[in-house]
Amino acid sequence: MTAAVLVINAGSSSIKYAIYEARPSGDCLAKGLIDRIGLGPEHHSENRSETLPMAPDATHAEVLEWLAAQLQTRFADVEIVAGGHRVVHGGPEYSDSLRLTPEHMQRLDALSPLAPGHQPHNLAGVRALEDIWPDIPQIACFDTAFHRTQPTVAQSFAIPRALTQEGVLRYGFHGLSYAYIASQLPDVLGDAAEGRVIVLHLGHGASVCAMQNRKSIATSMGFTALDGLMMGKRCGEIDPGVIFHLIREKGMSAAEVETLLSTKSGLLGVSGQSDDMRDLLASDRIEAKEAIALFVYRACAQIGRMAAALQGVDAIVFTGGMGENAARIRSDIIAGSQWLGVHCDSDANAENQTVISTNTSAVKALVIPTNEELVIANDTRTLVCTHP
Repeated sequence: MTAAVLVINAGSSSIKYAIYEARPSGDCLAKGLIDRIGLGPEHHSENRSETLPMAPDATHAEVLEWLAAQLQTRFADVEIVAGGHRVVHGGPEYSDSLRLTPEHMQRLDALSPLAPGHQPHNLAGVRALEDIWPDIPQIACFDTAFHRTQPTVAQSFAIPRALTQEGVLRYGFHGLSYAYIASQLPDVLGDAAEGRVIVLHLGHGASVCAMQNRKSIATSMGFTALDGLMMGKRCGEIDPGVIFHLIREKGMSAAEVETLLSTKSGLLGVSGQSDDMRDLLASDRIEAKEAIALFVYRACAQIGRMAAALQGVDAIVFTGGMGENAARIRSDIIAGSQWLGVHCDSDANAENQTVISTNTSAVKALVIPTNEELVIANDTRTLVCTHP
């Protein structure tokens, strides 16, 4: 029987999963994705897709129960000895991955208002796995943890000190993705990996991180995952006065404003068409073109901010679904960042090569696929597995 860890990355409408051997540096035995949860869940694995045999409005718990049964049948010779989970918000208390206890779960539940589109689903994944395998340890790996190395000035808001001391800080997110990219930089940059690197995680959620010595120096997201870059459905950076205006002049409640800025803005709100960049790139509508232009403009502006925080740039890295696959978006962002000394190699970019900058560029541009699941697996194995 092969001991293995099951990695769960539960989102609002999807569950990414992976099974890794429990031994250090063990192989990945399987990975896949279940999406459209709440609309008719579909399972995608190894170039195969299928609709799950359950009601369209099936819950995360029901989906995980189905997944567990499938994995136990398919991998009858595999024993799941631990579960590893992405937990988006760790607050000021949690700066390292840890084994979950009921007390930890209670504290993490209390952070759900800071990441309402993620935290409840992350914790639902923990509880669902606990129902299926009640005796195995469950490990939480935090998206905020990577950014706790930032200097105090980068984590602070200009608000009364008492609120800062209560934990109203810039936490930053996508930390598991950034941790993976940091681990890969020596392979592609050599000694320059310890230099000034700006990483753009561009997906449905999007952010930018400034790294030096492969540690987070600054990032675009803040107290919640709403800040920074324009995203699929999230507004990104916005004047707080807009929120006051919507409440006072439009009569919206706080909950309605939160819904507007979290689920009806970003690419979807500006285009009025789609929250998927692929749809917008294929569209001839002026609104789609304006949404793309605003996304690129915001990304270039954030690169400028990160360059200031680092006092220069040695490399720019693209990752995430859009960052890894949308050549047009990468080329537009590089074109808007030429003042830094980076220039796009059109052929390399079109082919999604690792290095997409020209040989004469003072700043390298790279494409590095992320692997959050491997980061979770490694932390889980480190914490609970002692297999040789």
